[in-house]
Amino acid sequence: MNAVITPKTTLVSLNTSESIQKRANEGKLTWSTPLLFLPARSVLLIFGQSVFALFYYLHGDPSPWDTAGKWWTVWGTIADLGCLSILFFLARREHLLISDLIGPLPKRTILTGILLFFVIAPFSAGGSFLGSWIVYGSWHPILSAGELYGRQLRPWGVLYSLVLWAPIWSVTEEITYNGYLAPRIDLLFGKRWVTLLLIGFWWALQHSFLPLICDWHYIFWRFLAFLPCVLALAAIYLRTRKLAPLIIAHWMMDMIAALTTISFAHK
Repeated sequence: MNAVITPKTTLVSLNTSESIQKRANEGKLTWSTPLLFLPARSVLLIFGQSVFALFYYLHGDPSPWDTAGKWWTVWGTIADLGCLSILFFLARREHLLISDLIGPLPKRTILTGILLFFVIAPFSAGGSFLGSWIVYGSWHPILSAGELYGRQLRPWGVLYSLVLWAPIWSVTEEITYNGYLAPRIDLLFGKRWVTLLLIGFWWALQHSFLPLICDWHYIFWRFLAFLPCVLALAAIYLRTRKLAPLIIAHWMMDMIAALTTISFAHK
């Protein structure tokens, strides 16, 4: 996407339909960049787990991939940093800042975010139960403890997961799929259902790699479990074009995920 914007347009928020429409009219918005960027987080997550697995392999761990998997709230930040780097590059090409992708901060951002959490949370819980029933024939997935949940991490890993991973992850995910990708895909294809299909598919699929457990039942269940939630997040954003409240709601869900998957029992 060869986007060159004049200084006047840099003052316009990227999240307004007018600014994106202007770039499209000038022929500076093409399908290639958004479609190539869609699978980026999935690829980066596999890379992040591979880095940790290599560390454990070099230290003689008998199952380095699985051992690395339990640290997903640590190496997940590798994907975040990769995505933020790409977003910085793409935004700079359009003479924009990362903050422009977030857009305005409504006066009641925190309150709205908390309310959105209670709207979106049922989609998350419902997706998990429905996915479990479809894949496992039970309301509860059949998973081995210690990797996706019941994880025993070193104290610094627990602290990192709660203090740094959750806020970085929620901000980066929302900027990637909603702040950057959703409005461009929506304009390029001109059909809301196509936007939701593309965003929903890749956003849900990436969770199958957080962590990647080499079992198709698990991968399919993770995909189905997150699909309703990410579709709700994308639909709300496309309707309101306000990203900050969704970041708050997303952060609350990520904090719960971190808290409920870590085992605080003494080793």
